[in-house]
Amino acid sequence: MYGGIEAGGTKFVCAVSDEGQTILDRISIPTTQPEETLAAVFDFFDQYTLSAMGIGSFGPIGIDEEKENYGYILATPKAGWADYDFLGKMKSHYDIPIFWTTDVNAAAYGEIEKGAAKSKTSCVYLTVGTGIGGGIVVNNKIFSGIGHPEMGHIHVKRHPKDDYLGACPYHGDCLEGIAAGPSLEARTGIKGQELPDDHPVWDIQAYYIAQALVNYTLILAPEMFVLGGGVMNQDHLLLKIRQSFKKQMAGYMETPELNEYIQRWGLPNESGIIGCLLLAEEAKKTTKAF
Repeated sequence: MYGGIEAGGTKFVCAVSDEGQTILDRISIPTTQPEETLAAVFDFFDQYTLSAMGIGSFGPIGIDEEKENYGYILATPKAGWADYDFLGKMKSHYDIPIFWTTDVNAAAYGEIEKGAAKSKTSCVYLTVGTGIGGGIVVNNKIFSGIGHPEMGHIHVKRHPKDDYLGACPYHGDCLEGIAAGPSLEARTGIKGQELPDDHPVWDIQAYYIAQALVNYTLILAPEMFVLGGGVMNQDHLLLKIRQSFKKQMAGYMETPELNEYIQRWGLPNESGIIGCLLLAEEAKKTTKAF
């Protein structure tokens, strides 16, 4: 059996699958203090004999095995979790291969293996919800460098009609600060899910997301973008993003037809946990704890 943990700032989704990747059991655990949360995680997984595990965690996280902070959650604003040795705690409880990555990397892997990007070898997955984060898969492998991508914290050019200051505690008006879900209510006083389709704030939202996709295209040239998260549950927003992308790219770089190039997630609300279980299988194959 494989175990998967999609560890989010609000909840931990834990699941167990068989060797064929059929999910046999799952649970959602509120993210409270680390010891309390992990006690519930252990209670769930201790019922099963696992051969490997995949963990996709909220971040930022330490991914360099040569550094002392490998396996740690780093500078998160989530109370109690900053500088926490998450992977170390899991390894001390389970002597099995564990694949360690970010939640959005796991979602990107899920989407390229079983979701919207299944026919591709590279994709960028971008989640737009309470925050903004991105994962990159290249040649069917998760990409990382000196650290994992922090795609929500790039700086973007301001929309000419936007005077919102932004809410990122680190950067203020980075992409996450001015385009994540809370920015909609901050600008309008209306929760995003209650905003009418014709509200002008959607044009601002589309402008920023499309601008980010243009930047990622120019740098990474992926075969596809997959957009997930609560904000993306809007047909009209996806259309606006494609239109704005075309305008901002201005014919400079050739891309696939935009209906194919920019799509919503194929595994709504499941990308991350499916990716984690698939990465558990990968950890077992390589017989190495990542």
